[in-house]
Amino acid sequence: MKIAFIHPDLGIGGAERLVVDAAVGLQSLGHSVTVYTSRCDRSHCFEEVRDGTLNVVVKGDTLFPRTIFGRYENTTYDAIFVDQLSFCIPLLRMGLDRLKPARTPNCDSSSDSSSYSRRSIPQRRKRKARILFYCHFPDKLLATRKSLVKRLYRIPFDAIEAYSTSQADILLVNSRFTQRMFRSEFPSIDRTPGVVYPCVHESDDNKDETVVRIVKDSGKRTLLSVNRFEKKKEVDLAIRAYAALKDTPGFANTALVIAGGYDNAVSENLEYMTELRRLCDSLGLEHKIIWDVEKNTTLFSSALQSSSILFCPSVSSPVRNALLCACRALTYTPTNEHFGIVPLEAMLMNVPVIATTTGGPLETVDDGMTGWLRAPDVNAWTPVMHHVLFEATDADLQAMGKLGHETVAKKFSRAEMANAFERAFLSASEFSSSQDSSTAATPNHHRPAIMRNPSLRDGIWIALLACATYYCMYGSDFTIPSVSEVLVGTCIVLVVYYAIF
Repeated sequence: MKIAFIHPDLGIGGAERLVVDAAVGLQSLGHSVTVYTSRCDRSHCFEEVRDGTLNVVVKGDTLFPRTIFGRYENTTYDAIFVDQLSFCIPLLRMGLDRLKPARTPNCDSSSDSSSYSRRSIPQRRKRKARILFYCHFPDKLLATRKSLVKRLYRIPFDAIEAYSTSQADILLVNSRFTQRMFRSEFPSIDRTPGVVYPCVHESDDNKDETVVRIVKDSGKRTLLSVNRFEKKKEVDLAIRAYAALKDTPGFANTALVIAGGYDNAVSENLEYMTELRRLCDSLGLEHKIIWDVEKNTTLFSSALQSSSILFCPSVSSPVRNALLCACRALTYTPTNEHFGIVPLEAMLMNVPVIATTTGGPLETVDDGMTGWLRAPDVNAWTPVMHHVLFEATDADLQAMGKLGHETVAKKFSRAEMANAFERAFLSASEFSSSQDSSTAATPNHHRPAIMRNPSLRDGIWIALLACATYYCMYGSDFTIPSVSEVLVGTCIVLVVYYAIF
């Protein structure tokens, strides 16, 4: 199969990791894969994107479309994978549902066999691609609704999200938790999405040995937090719980290392980093920030010896794996996380996990066996940290880590995930083949006249999606869009539309 992936921003994050792993996994099964994105910073992306393992095409990064009249001449696909935002699905559907006039032989035996009737009968160009939408979490639940105006403002966008999501041929989610939320938030969709768990990137031997040696030689027992520097990740819970151990004998021989995705272009990253450092100051915890650990190993070693908290923004995969190998446990603080790939990465590295009793970790961490599940409360977390740092033996932690590794290898491998996506595409294609053959020449008379006019229909959807794009760009505060902002939003939608078709 020829498969296209459509993902808005191919940076570093859990959703991006899933897209990359799914694309590489399907590619390894013999399928041809192309990943389309509107933004890809080659200095801030995963290795498979940077080294050319995947064919990544950046579209929509310019104000005007590169092609207009030739938009239907591009490569066609057997399957399309969409995630995060479903707004593009109706545009995809319109392109796939277009009918192409085709002359048919005249059945009159008195005419030449090579003659054709003047009337053209609409026929499909070919069996259309199946669209798969992978829902990490309903977007409507991620929006803030603090005021009546904002709640009213969200109504049309929630409706568009529900409708556009329903237009996918295949609906999948990342956990049973997300599945329950999906059914609750989209009652108009009479299908229950399937569950395909994200996988873990199996690279346990890809670690920075220098960093491992520095941590081991320091003699410090470390806890590790790996999350993007965003407020919703609630890293402050780990800092507060750790700070409660300050008076414990031997505390000076411990450290909490906080690593994760950080982008100077994202204001929330800057603000949350500042907030966490101020929290450390207020709690009397010595802290340091180390940029580019691979190139500053001497500074990292010195900071580890003198500080209780180390911030390591945007670490590479080898450094992250090294920090995991050297720590005693991972602290995973988000509440109601849709799935959470980081606990699985830790378990793959034989590291126990401390997580909250909410969301995805309830399906991945076995309390008391592969880690600990506790309420998101400092008083519940501090005793577990005390146990890991001062009471548990190395043998105890290694036994938990081994069981976690076995669980991940069995249920959350890249091969397992890729096979699940392949089965979903193939089963949908087999089902729809019979549907297409029975309806290929059926006119769309049941549609309203306005929807049988492609130009007018396209115009309506482009206008609606321009509004949706504006909201995604400027919707954090309710403002009336200026003419220029509407034009920018419309141009962005046009770029996506013409790039895809």
